[in-house]
Formats: sequence, structure tokens, C-alpha cells
Amino acid sequence: MTRFHRRCDRGSALVEVTWLGILLLVPMLWILLSVFEVQRGAFGVEAAARSAARAYALAGNDAEGTRQAELVARRALADQGLGTAPLSVRVTCTPYPADCHSGTSVITVRVKSRVDLPLMPEALGGQAPSFALDATHTVPIGQYQEVTGAAAD
Repeated sequence: MTRFHRRCDRGSALVEVTWLGILLLVPMLWILLSVFEVQRGAFGVEAAARSAARAYALAGNDAEGTRQAELVARRALADQGLGTAPLSVRVTCTPYPADCHSGTSVITVRVKSRVDLPLMPEALGGQAPSFALDATHTVPIGQYQEVTGAAAD
């Protein structure tokens, strides 16, 4: 008579569920951290575009406006913890592209940057994967402006 030895499976479900949980938890954690990083970058780029457009409009001339816009955009990104992120600030004006501070001009500032996705080793692909971000903000220049200098006769 042959005896069949019944194998005991007590406790193996707990082990299987634990390993399955770990295998699913790691990718979910990475996705969640990546979404938070991209959202932080989106907030930073949007704030940078808005602040850069306002700084450009308040500057006295186009050269000073460009300098102020880049400075303010960098500061806005740093406020979101993205101080080392690459930054590109581009200013366009209509209907006077050569003189943005003319009355009735409309200034549009476009800010581009990118955020690196977290927890991705460079060994897997050379460079850490990143997510490109950009935002635009438009500011009109009023028709009537204060003129400083010589008093009117």
C-alpha cells in the first residue's frame, strides 16, 4: 500500500501575498513619486512664467526686462526646489517686436524647463529620464505710461 504524503501549505499564502505586495508596491511608489515631481515642476514653471512676464513689463527697457525676467524665473523655480533645473526664458511682443515697452504692446513670456524623474539609476539608460515642462504668460502694456525726465512746458 502506497501512502501519499500530503504536503502542508499552511502559511504559504502569507508569503505569496507579501512578495506580491512588495513587487506591486515598488512600481506604484515610483509612479507616485514621479507624479509629485512633475507636479512640483509644473507649479514652478507656471510661477516662473507669470513672475518673469510681470518683471519684464515693469522694467524700464527691453534689455533690463530680459535680465529681470531671467532672474525672477530662476528664483521662482528655486522656490519650488528646482534651483538647478535647466531654464529657458523667451520673450516675444506684439505688435511692436523691436520695442516691447511701447504703449499697447502685449508681452508674452515662455519658460521651458525639465524635471528628472526620481529613483532611476543612470546605469539603466545612460541619463536619468526627464519630463519636459513649459508655460506661457501674457501681460499687456497700457496705452498711457508715465514719462520721467524733463518737465513738460
